[in-house]
Amino acid sequence: MTSEPAAEPSATLLVVDDDRDIRQLLASSLGARGYRVETAASVREMDQILARTGVDLIILDVMMPGEDGISACRRIARADGPEIVFLSALGDEHDRILGLEVGADHYLPKPCSPREILATVRAALRRRNAGGPSEGTQYSFEGWKIDLGSHELFDPEGVLVGLTDGEFAVLRVFIERPRRVLTRESLLAAARGPDSDAYDRAIDVQVSRLRRKLRSGGDEIIRTVRNEGYLFVPRVARA
Repeated sequence: MTSEPAAEPSATLLVVDDDRDIRQLLASSLGARGYRVETAASVREMDQILARTGVDLIILDVMMPGEDGISACRRIARADGPEIVFLSALGDEHDRILGLEVGADHYLPKPCSPREILATVRAALRRRNAGGPSEGTQYSFEGWKIDLGSHELFDPEGVLVGLTDGEFAVLRVFIERPRRVLTRESLLAAARGPDSDAYDRAIDVQVSRLRRKLRSGGDEIIRTVRNEGYLFVPRVARA
């Protein structure tokens, strides 16, 4: 008899669902495959776990009391963050597309068998491991280059451009989510964290400063989308 392939020893999963039975079922089935599994009944509990431990993948419900899964995904999805798999009773095409657009890597509609969830988890972790660490990855856009590890931005002439921590945090969010309309709230949460007491106007100031520093031959790099937020216009590629 052949046994299931062993899970990655360092892989830590976080199941976020207000249904206790689902949490227990997934913790048991995934734990039996060798994964370390944390569980949370709400996004608030999820944030507390993420603050104290590293997580490789999050299985996230959409409809939960308090902050919902869509809002949470908008806030935490980033290139160097955990893989995110939505597991939701909202399974029509619109819901799946929305889930992927806000940053999830996979979207599974409920009911879903533990076997399919396991296959999805393995596929997501393989992709994550194949990509390797992205903290020091360099990206380019319209001749500009940015290093997310060293916090350095170079203009098309190769000149280092000075950015404040706040400006770099906002630019990083744009780099990780290019050509997508981002609300002021999502920018604020992603750049400064969910507990920030800054006002939305602070994001407007940071974006205004970035625009001045990113002026390149009159091309529009950060576009204001009326009544919605901001859009990072250039295509971003790994340098």
